[in-house]
Amino acid sequence: MEHFLHHLQSGKQLSPHTISAYRRDLARLQSFAEAEGIGRISELREMTLRSWLAELHRQGLGAKSLQRWLSAVRSLCNHALREHWLGANPAAGLRPPRGEKKLPKVLDVDAAADFVQAPDAGDDPLALRDRAMLELFYSSGLRLSELTALNWSDLDLNAAEVRVTGKGGKTRLLPVGTEAIAALKSWQHVAPISTDGAVFTSLKGRRLGNRAVQTRLAHWARASGAEQRVHPHMLRHSFASHMLESSSDLRAVQELLGHADISTTQIYTHLDFQHLARVYDQAHPRAKDKKS
Repeated sequence: MEHFLHHLQSGKQLSPHTISAYRRDLARLQSFAEAEGIGRISELREMTLRSWLAELHRQGLGAKSLQRWLSAVRSLCNHALREHWLGANPAAGLRPPRGEKKLPKVLDVDAAADFVQAPDAGDDPLALRDRAMLELFYSSGLRLSELTALNWSDLDLNAAEVRVTGKGGKTRLLPVGTEAIAALKSWQHVAPISTDGAVFTSLKGRRLGNRAVQTRLAHWARASGAEQRVHPHMLRHSFASHMLESSSDLRAVQELLGHADISTTQIYTHLDFQHLARVYDQAHPRAKDKKS
């Protein structure tokens, strides 16, 4: 181990703080390995490392600490490979245990309605564009990259549908609520011609990028008096949360969101688009026609 640490200090020119952290991590591994009857690095096996990783996880080490530990062990094993102390890297296939994911905060129904209605400036093209953008985000739970990639050919405003391309190039057909359809039609009437058919553009017809959309959301969050920073992922999670509260149909919401793990569920049950549209129309607070 000392040979390896000296190599890091002289060859890699790592900071004393990093070297010290590596020393502590590897010393703990050495103690664990010795307790398992392992005295030389050539005897180190993947199962030993997995057992130690699980033990660290049980002790409550956070994700960053586990990543640092894995980095130290992988570096040690790679060094041992170069020195021919090991025939294979026992740490190559290790991954840290997944920590509990914290969902982003969501807007309640009233706050979401206030936010998406904030761009209300008559015939101002920017306000019309932004209103359509916010309504569509919340209406259909789009990812930021999905929204900025939209072309007019992806939208069927008469059928109230939008086809989006999500992660991994997978496409899905989504319902679009009445409020979003109205906002999109208003924007379409004044939208500049875009050479690539983009839905959301600058006033010069250039497709909006992710950063530009984020900036507009931040602007309208301030204008609406939102008590927290609003970003596209928050609208997506608000969509999912409000749909679940109203419908309790987790599988439908998973498919609407285009989550990869829905493929596991599809082995047992397939939710066709008509069912998704029915759940959507019954559940989404801005999908229904206003009663006169």
